Amino acid sequence: MEKVRFGKSGLMVSKIAFGGIPIQRLGMQEAADVVRGSLDLGINFIDTANGYTDSEEKIGLAIKGIQRDSIVIASKSGARDKKTFLENIDLTLKRLGTDYVDFYQHHGIGSMEDYAAFMGEGGAHEGMQEAIKAGKIRFPAFSSHSIPAAIQIMREGKFYSVQLPFNYVDDEAAKEAIPLAKELDMGFIAMKPFGGGLLTDANMSIRYLSQFDSIVPDPGIEKLSEMEEIVQIVNSGATYRASDAEAIAKKKAELGDHWCHRCDYCRGCPQGISISGVLTVESMIKRMPFSRASGMATKNMENARTCIECRACVEKCPYDLNIPELIKDKLAIWDRVVAENRG
Repeated sequence: MEKVRFGKSGLMVSKIAFGGIPIQRLGMQEAADVVRGSLDLGINFIDTANGYTDSEEKIGLAIKGIQRDSIVIASKSGARDKKTFLENIDLTLKRLGTDYVDFYQHHGIGSMEDYAAFMGEGGAHEGMQEAIKAGKIRFPAFSSHSIPAAIQIMREGKFYSVQLPFNYVDDEAAKEAIPLAKELDMGFIAMKPFGGGLLTDANMSIRYLSQFDSIVPDPGIEKLSEMEEIVQIVNSGATYRASDAEAIAKKKAELGDHWCHRCDYCRGCPQGISISGVLTVESMIKRMPFSRASGMATKNMENARTCIECRACVEKCPYDLNIPELIKDKLAIWDRVVAENRG
């Protein structure tokens, strides 16, 4: 597979990365085979996180015996304090069976207030700087679901790469974040290029993304056949076509009244409901083992039942979603999946 320069790091990475969330659902050897098979297809960039249960361990098994500098590994820590961050990086290295990670990302910075917690005295960024000096991390990076916050953080010039949601529905990053990353010579990982498993037309998704030559999508992969299909599309030289614009506009219109973009402008629910967490629970179910999804989502989904339909969230939503009705829909999906897994 063709490789591209990943920003000012200078590293050459495959045009597609391997996203490590879905392999949590596989057995150890089965997952390692999927990762190894993807490497055999020409993928050399792997993205995962310390918090993705045993994903790092499975990747570690897959890369055992492979020349380390032939692959680029990105992982993440959700720690906000220095002590926990340093514990996380050591655990990540142990699981992966390596002495260093190429990119270690502050995981899921949601706001500038959140960023301040990372960057303050005794914060996780102190730990990152210490780990870089020790040779455990080559390049500092971060991920976020908030485009406005990410843009402010990018402008501070402290990081080598950024990871943001980007696909033909969640396309906000195209307006400023992607051009800014290019201007700053930052690597850009396109998170959820298939909408967290909800956009099923791989051809259309890849063709849309092909317009942006400075990004690297990292689809979550569970089956080797998925990566084989993606690699075939990329290697065929798929490009965005005029007819795609019409098809995408139609698809976006279909999804528009119920697709949560996780912008979180609806924050501040008087009932304490994490609205974006409820509205995106279907994607979580598709990507993670149910035991993991349940552990992360049960409390919030139960809290969602307290919705009083005050519609304060609707007034804040820039996409005019009927959030109270969507909460009911997602609760119905959740209840069905819970019942299936109990059975």
